[in-house]
Order: sequence, then structure tokens, then C-alpha cells
Amino acid sequence: MVDGILATSNGNQLFGRTMQRLTNKQIILGVTGGIAAYKSAELVRLLCGAGADVHVVMTAAGQEFITPLTMQALSGNPVHTTLLDPEAEAGMGHIELARWADLILVAPASADFVARLAQGQGNDLLATLCLATNAPIAIAPAMNQAMWKDSNTQRNIATLQKNCVMVLGPAHGEQACGDVGPGRMMEPSELATLAADQFKFETLTGQHVVITAGPTREPIDPVRYITNHSSGKMGYALAEAAAEAGARVTLISGPVNLPTPERVTRINVASAQEMYEVAIAQTQQSDVFIASAAVADYTPVAVADQKIKKHPNSMTIELKPTIDIVASIAALENKPFTVGFAAETQNVIGYALGKLNKKNLDMIVANDVSVEGIGFNSDDNAVIVISADNQIELPKASKRQLARNIVDLIAQQRNKEQLAHYE
Repeated sequence: MVDGILATSNGNQLFGRTMQRLTNKQIILGVTGGIAAYKSAELVRLLCGAGADVHVVMTAAGQEFITPLTMQALSGNPVHTTLLDPEAEAGMGHIELARWADLILVAPASADFVARLAQGQGNDLLATLCLATNAPIAIAPAMNQAMWKDSNTQRNIATLQKNCVMVLGPAHGEQACGDVGPGRMMEPSELATLAADQFKFETLTGQHVVITAGPTREPIDPVRYITNHSSGKMGYALAEAAAEAGARVTLISGPVNLPTPERVTRINVASAQEMYEVAIAQTQQSDVFIASAAVADYTPVAVADQKIKKHPNSMTIELKPTIDIVASIAALENKPFTVGFAAETQNVIGYALGKLNKKNLDMIVANDVSVEGIGFNSDDNAVIVISADNQIELPKASKRQLARNIVDLIAQQRNKEQLAHYE
């Protein structure tokens, strides 16, 4: 990322900013039979490079022009080819796949597929997905110019447009058969841009957000550890909210019993040292770092190799401070927008302001964990969001709602600081 612009091989910044809208989007790319199928490989590369998750669905004819193995290598996902494949259905059933998609893009769309789609047929996997989905459908026709001009094809295209199927192209030019005219599939870069245009810019579109969540466990021996009451609910809610806001989200999680939010990459860690190492590695190319984890302040100086046996007398464990993760991130030369959390039991605003300044944070979220019904293990919370020039109190609400509000405030503050930087 450079000043919020996605770098591209052709240096086109406008193209790059448009493509940011594909971050976290789930796209089914349908490939039907036609020589233009070779362009689909480049289209997959562009979509995935912009941050989209792509599942390729190929018709039998499409597989005659380009192999599923090629598309699997480029998309990083299994390629779907058969409607009644028990193994594929066990992995992701066709109805589930239809629900999964944010967009179905068929490129190339042959004259045969256009006709079957217009007639509402479901005689293969791709046609069935188009019938079963609620997602927008776009097709990029590719056929001989005479086939494109044929009245039957034009009637089918008109039917699809009436049914709100987007028709992208075709382009005009020389064709594989030697004819010249309309019927060429649009270029992959054009189709990728048009796919991105189907989505709107969100508050964190195209940004990489790294979030720490949950407790850490500091081992004493192979069976005992020091930890705290953090449930990770706030951090997981923030990850969900950041993904909803269009960000690519990496969630670094301590041990919790929570499902990973959709469209979020989760990395599990246990100790403060592990969380630090992963956080440093992940924030090298990030835009926002949110330190919501309840990281242990101390860890044992020495960890016993064997279980420590119970003694009749007291036992002493020597502790040493753990690395301050959020301060370490904020001290980086090209630090991301850094947000800390302050869970306090007294003088909440005073302690939070002290941490904000001492640790060079851009923002800190403070809450009073001594108040019953909020904070650790609760589904609700109440916080004060503090930056250098503002304090905003967010009253008690669900952690999911608070997370959305916090993410909005992060986006607003970050945009304000970026504008000030360029003035």
C-alpha cells in the first residue's frame, strides 16, 4: 500500500484504487467453452491479487480449453466442475457455494451458456449456481461475431438484461477464426475493474488491519500457566467489524472458545512472546494495528521441564516483564495507525491518557472493568475512545455494536491524520 493506493504492474493508480473494492469479496468465476478461456487465468490472477477470494466453476466445454489444475493453482481453491460430485459436495455443496458468493462472473460466456441461462436451465453446476444465488450475476460474452449478431443470441441477451444480469461487452476486433467484429471477450483488466465496480467503498476498503485478541498464557510448567479472564469477545467483534468495513483482517488470537469471523485470517498464539513475534511480522505491511488482547504483564523467569510437585510449604515463582507489544508496534519507523486498549479499575481516563502519550499511540480505547456487567467475559461493554484531540464516550452496548462504532472512529481519525499530513 502506498498512500492508500494499491500498487499495480502498469502503475495505474485509478485502477488500483478501484480494485481495492475487491478486498475480502467472494467471487465465483464461471468458465465456459471458448478460446477466450485462456484469458480467464489472468482474470483470476487479477481478482486474487486485489484481495478477492475466488472459486472457479468450469463447464465440461471450458475444461477443453484450459485445465482445472491451472485455475486451482491461480485461485488457491479447489475448482468446481461437477454438479453431482459427492466429494465436492462434502467440501462445499452447490447451494452453500451459491450463498457464499458476493458476485458470479462468467467469463467467457459462450453462446450456448447464454442460451441456457436465459432459459433458466440448471443442467450443469454453473447454471445451477446462477439459479440458486441471490448474488449479482455478470457475464462476459465471447463468441464468433455472426453468433453474437444472431437474432436468437440477441433475444437471449435481452432476456438476461431484463432479469438484471449484467452483460459486460463484448469487445469488437479480430477473432480467433479470422473474422472481425463484435464478440471478443473483454480484456481481463477491464473485467476486473467492472467486477470491482459492483461493490462500494467502505470506511476501511483495501486496508490491512491487524488485531490482537484474547488472553495470553505464560507457562509455569508443562501443565500450569498464568493467564487472565479475557474472553476475546471484544477483539473478535472488532475483527468482524473491520472486515465488514472492507478491510483485509488478520486476527492474532490467544486461547479462546470463539469461532473465527467470516473473511478474517486467524493466527493462534499462546504466550505474550508468541503474540509479539507474530504481531511484528504481520504489521510490516499493515495500515492499522488494534491491540485489544489482554497480554500478561509478567511471565515466569524459568519454565520447569516437568510438572512441579505440590509442596506443603509456599512456593515462589520469579516473574519478569513481558514485551509491551503495542508500544513496540508504535515505535516502528513506518508504524501503522496504532490503537491500544486500557482496561482499568480506577482513574480510567487519566491512566488511558498516560498510555496514549507514553506509548506513542494514535488512539486508545478505555474501559472500567470493575463495573459489573461490562468488560471481561461480558457480551456488553462501555468505553471511552481517546485520541490526542478528542474523547468520545460510547455508552453501554453490545460489543458487536461498539466494535462497529470504534472501527468508524478509527477510520475517521486515520483519514483526518492523513489529510493533515499532506496539507
